[in-house]
Amino acid sequence: MKILLIGEYSRLHNSLKEGLLSLGHDVTILGFNDGFKAYPVDFPLVKKWDSGLLKKVKLAVLQLTGFDLTSYFTYRQFCKNQAYFQGFDVVQLINENSFYCDYRYETKILNYLFRHNTKVFLLSCGDDYVHVNYNFNHPDNPSIVQPYLAGKIADKAFSNVLKFRTPSFKKLHHFIQEKCSGVIASDLDYHLPWQNQPKYLGLIPNPINLDKLDYIPMEIDDTIEIFHGINRESYFKKGNDFFEKALTIIQEKYPEKVTITVTENVPYAEYINRYNRSHIILDQLYGHDQGYNALEAMAKGKVVFTNASALFAKHYDLNERVAVNALSDVDYLVAELSALIENPEMIMAIGKNARTFIEREHHYKKIAEKYLNTWSK
Repeated sequence: MKILLIGEYSRLHNSLKEGLLSLGHDVTILGFNDGFKAYPVDFPLVKKWDSGLLKKVKLAVLQLTGFDLTSYFTYRQFCKNQAYFQGFDVVQLINENSFYCDYRYETKILNYLFRHNTKVFLLSCGDDYVHVNYNFNHPDNPSIVQPYLAGKIADKAFSNVLKFRTPSFKKLHHFIQEKCSGVIASDLDYHLPWQNQPKYLGLIPNPINLDKLDYIPMEIDDTIEIFHGINRESYFKKGNDFFEKALTIIQEKYPEKVTITVTENVPYAEYINRYNRSHIILDQLYGHDQGYNALEAMAKGKVVFTNASALFAKHYDLNERVAVNALSDVDYLVAELSALIENPEMIMAIGKNARTFIEREHHYKKIAEKYLNTWSK
């Protein structure tokens, strides 16, 4: 099968590609490489006029004329190589706005893909019209909408989420829904909003390439190593304010028992190795299911504070703890960290359970087979 994967978040499409290649399929990735994370893509797109003086000029032109220069330049980049983006059995969009263009140029690109390929699918693994509106309509559901409604995130910093509530993105949503072959969710946080939509095909868990992530049996000597990686752009979205407060208390409470490492905006290739010595990883709040950073750390046998709600445990029929469900409560986080520090055997057990869970539910070759079965139906 000839497959075109469009867009890259958190290495999802790269891991899926590796699984598909191992099964003998022809796979190409087109898209942006997700900023400083620098994920590899076969046909990279670059955002033009998106910083410095040129960005100011672009915004002035947009305000005066309504013309978005960045969208136009992305469209031009696509057109330059468009001959390579036809004749595929399957095209998968990572998002409703995979090319980050306005409605005019996004639909120009999508129309070409719909016309020149057999099937086009949408993957819900980030913000989209259905997901964002569901979370605004259900403010008690754990999601990144909660810190926004709490006033922690300004409208400007939340614009990449809020845009999906605008008329043009509602129009783009309906355009894609009319033409695509179906929608797949990557975890429970996207499954919940989409489950009653007419073209929804179901949840396929994130693929994790276990051949690239060695299980590291933990050894605990004198201190417990805690790792906290911060992406400054998503600081409040991930709940880092709660983690940092909890870590301050833990450092004072156990000065001789813990070593805490904090990094910011580290490229993926470096980040994935930074926490090899760590026992505990602080990932994120506000959700039911794990994202990519958590899953990869779990694959290495780490204890990860992340989204692991009761709904998640029920969905996967879990009787053992595979991660610590992180909540927006400093006292709760301190209590959970303290229990692990005072009972190192719990760290060993959860880390082992985490690796077993990833092998069972997220192995990249098994997940690639699930995609192939869903695409082929």
